[in-house]
Amino acid sequence: MVNLQLQGDSLNLINTKSILSAFLARVKLMKQNIGRGEFSQFPNLSQTSCQEDDVSTYVQHLNALYSDFESRFDDILIPPCIVNPYGDIEEKNVTKQEELTELSTNEELKAQFKNGYQQFWLQNNIPVTYPVLWNKARKFLISFPSSYLLPIS
Repeated sequence: MVNLQLQGDSLNLINTKSILSAFLARVKLMKQNIGRGEFSQFPNLSQTSCQEDDVSTYVQHLNALYSDFESRFDDILIPPCIVNPYGDIEEKNVTKQEELTELSTNEELKAQFKNGYQQFWLQNNIPVTYPVLWNKARKFLISFPSSYLLPIS
């Protein structure tokens, strides 16, 4: 399922981070459930009798899967101001602070943000008015997180 979610034309690094975070949260939940003997997420496993050693092995495998994914994708760090420039964000860069302050008081743009972060950042006036923020945001919006090409139908 994650593989299919990570394919497509409208995918960017922000979508990718959301998909991977959701997957890691599900793996963590599975690990907790199986660790306490709750097998409902594993229908075939729930029909068998499991030894304590088996459960321990399954938990170890889920731990390894979680650690592997976490280490492989830890470099997808999306600055919070890109996903929500109107939230409480602490920024050390003075120029970014100024642009975020100006942006957060722009009521016209705030209404545009309701259409989603991607449409918000891709407005024509954003690169001109907020060049430092745009320079940061464009890297996450224009990136190709997957090189997989979908077949033309």
